Amino acid sequence: MRNPRGRGLQAGALGTFDTVVMAVAGSAPAYSLAATTAVLFGAVGTAGPAALLYCAIPMLGIALAYRYLGRIDVNAGAGYSWVGRTLHPFLGFLSGWALVVSATVFMVAGSLPAGSMTLALFDEELARNTAWATVVGAAWFLLMLLVVLGGVRLTVRAQLVMSGVELLLLALFAVLAVLHSEHARAFDWSWFGLGHFDGVTGFASGALIAAFYFWGWDVTGNLSEETRDSRRTTGLAGLIGLGVVFLLFEVFTVAVNVVLSSDRIRAGEANVLAALGEEIWPGWGGRLLMLAVMLSTVATLETTLIQVTRSLFAMGRDRTMPSALGKVHPTWNTPWVAVVVVGAVALVMFVASNALGTVGDILAAAISAIGLQIAFYYGLTGLAVVVAYRRTLLRSPVRFVLGGVWPLFGALFMFWVFFESLGELDAAAITIGIGGLAAGLLPMFWYRRRGSDYYRPARLDAARAVETEYVPAGRPTAHARVHEGLPTDF
Repeated sequence: MRNPRGRGLQAGALGTFDTVVMAVAGSAPAYSLAATTAVLFGAVGTAGPAALLYCAIPMLGIALAYRYLGRIDVNAGAGYSWVGRTLHPFLGFLSGWALVVSATVFMVAGSLPAGSMTLALFDEELARNTAWATVVGAAWFLLMLLVVLGGVRLTVRAQLVMSGVELLLLALFAVLAVLHSEHARAFDWSWFGLGHFDGVTGFASGALIAAFYFWGWDVTGNLSEETRDSRRTTGLAGLIGLGVVFLLFEVFTVAVNVVLSSDRIRAGEANVLAALGEEIWPGWGGRLLMLAVMLSTVATLETTLIQVTRSLFAMGRDRTMPSALGKVHPTWNTPWVAVVVVGAVALVMFVASNALGTVGDILAAAISAIGLQIAFYYGLTGLAVVVAYRRTLLRSPVRFVLGGVWPLFGALFMFWVFFESLGELDAAAITIGIGGLAAGLLPMFWYRRRGSDYYRPARLDAARAVETEYVPAGRPTAHARVHEGLPTDF
């Protein structure tokens, strides 16, 4: 439906390069490696490269789903809109809710390492203090909140600086890791095979953690209403971003296996990348990679804020959540109410997180919980593209494979990982993961009873969709109106 206030997000603010940068930053390569490698090693040992490889294949199917669905429905809610218009509005709402919950939980999982890494640049002992890490992390979070509030152009400029420095440092240490001569283990091609997993359940646990590594590239879908030529650009940027982070993840996971001992990896907790840097380049290496992780963490806080606030904006616009969330600032063209609400909730969670233990304990529970929610909403999106394109899949072999078989495989894989990993997770992870999803039932039924048009959707069918350019040729005006429920069916 149209925004009742008559103002939308700023159309045409982002180009192709900007969107690719946002996709890479969304997956936060340095942060993911630092925060998650010890957790992955604890689950699958030296089979980390295999877990990432075998999760990347179905993940590519989900990225293809985003590309095909983005061609026929431009919506800041992305999967929330697509799943609701193909499978069922209830599933669509829960898909959007899963993203909102996972992103909100990540505000704690991401901000704490940002604070810890910042403190570690000056004092290693202080960095282990959860309270101080919370304070500094909250300060970084509030800064990114103000950047996101200031508009998508400011957001991208900040992102270019942070991600640019991060990627340059990672590229430098990738080369240095190859040249490093002191090895804890000899390289072994079996790290890419299936032999190191502890059965099917062990494989599922590794894949669930690997899903957290990749998560974030789909921010391009939530930025579609603010991207030039978005029907083509956002899906392509997501694919490119996924490819870039996959290569970085594999290179550094192998480097960790080769250079660091098992005890050093386990002791690293949220600081494994810094330990790798110190081993490769004593003195400077640890600090430089710590700087990369800090920048990566802050950068991905920004992209996560984009995802959750744009999703809430779409929900408020559709009146499946309080309509105030659909308000857009008259000057900055940002969903300012959604930004303020997310900030307030996250700050409360920062305080509550201190009761959960150390930074490492909090990360371990949050990563697995977020992995469950990611698998849930990615799986639904993979099914949605098959339903939306069901009448056109046989028109060409390319569309049959890329728009049907591969996304379907990705969806089934995500659902399998979701259910298979439940038996291995601890109570905290299951409570956060499943309890967070279940909490969405209350607003879903409440706003369904209040008559939101979202629950009476126009079906999304690629055979009848209008695949036109999203933004007309020429430069949009400073306050250009943007897609506000633009129909894509005849």
